[in-house]
Amino acid sequence: MLKNLVFVVMCLLSISVYAHTATDAEFSKIHGLELYNQFKSISALPYLKIAAEGGDHESQYYLGEALRRNKKYMTPEAQRAYEASASQGDLYAMIRLSQRGGDLCVQMNNCPSEQKSPMDWRKSALEAATKQAEMGDSEAMYLLYRLTGDEQWFERSAEGGYALSQYYLGAEYREGKGFFLTPAKRADVVERWMRASAEGGNPQGMLAYAAIQGRKQDWQTFRYWNEKAALTGYVSAVYGYGSYLAGQSPEYGFKEDLVTAYACISWVLEMDGGGGMKEFAQEELPQIAARMSTQQIKQSEKLLTEWKASRPPLSFFPDKL
Repeated sequence: MLKNLVFVVMCLLSISVYAHTATDAEFSKIHGLELYNQFKSISALPYLKIAAEGGDHESQYYLGEALRRNKKYMTPEAQRAYEASASQGDLYAMIRLSQRGGDLCVQMNNCPSEQKSPMDWRKSALEAATKQAEMGDSEAMYLLYRLTGDEQWFERSAEGGYALSQYYLGAEYREGKGFFLTPAKRADVVERWMRASAEGGNPQGMLAYAAIQGRKQDWQTFRYWNEKAALTGYVSAVYGYGSYLAGQSPEYGFKEDLVTAYACISWVLEMDGGGGMKEFAQEELPQIAARMSTQQIKQSEKLLTEWKASRPPLSFFPDKL
């Protein structure tokens, strides 16, 4: 009886410890990725390390990214993080390892030892991505395009609904890709892809589609997509939306709302330098505050607190690869 009781207690303790560890790892991943996406990769490192040590392949990949980007070349620790991620089937890690031949470590003659050659990792990535793409995975199609340069995979990824591909495809057409009989035909295709990207949730696509509608003087749609982009936490959109609500570019038809404007710009300022937006926010915030009462500023502060609890964190949405 006593032995059974001890066994049960030990099991419960083990479950409790495991749950606590899992919770710590998940929190570390969330916070680490939040910092990384705000271009604060050095600050993200300790959190990503905890999550990576817990075996999360995405955290391992981002740990490798943060380490490599901070040093500007592939370090032994970054190599190990990528390999840990790739060994779990992470396509992004496989692709990054396949690109080591062009890394600065080659020129410095100090590349770390490797489990597999870049060519072998490329082969593994191609096999895995092809398998996923054949099952209809549009993100895998985009990665196949990145691996091979085959434009057909790029088009198929966009047609398959991958919002990032749709944005980049629209941007390439905007910059002169392909042949069109008239500029209007090209503009129609650009608009089609930017709208698809926006509706697919890509904030860059949202702003690009908003800009197209702005050139058409469809200000209602322009305002709608600017607000939608800001709601994703995309830093440029949050800052722009706040500026519009503060009275910048009144021809766009935004109703002045200093309380919300102050909250937007304050949030950007709180990033404290990530992505180089601090200077813009520092300049604009006092100008908005000068037109507000103390009560309005308190309302803004309360609003920002509510946003932090209910909205996605601020992010520059950097490309994963």
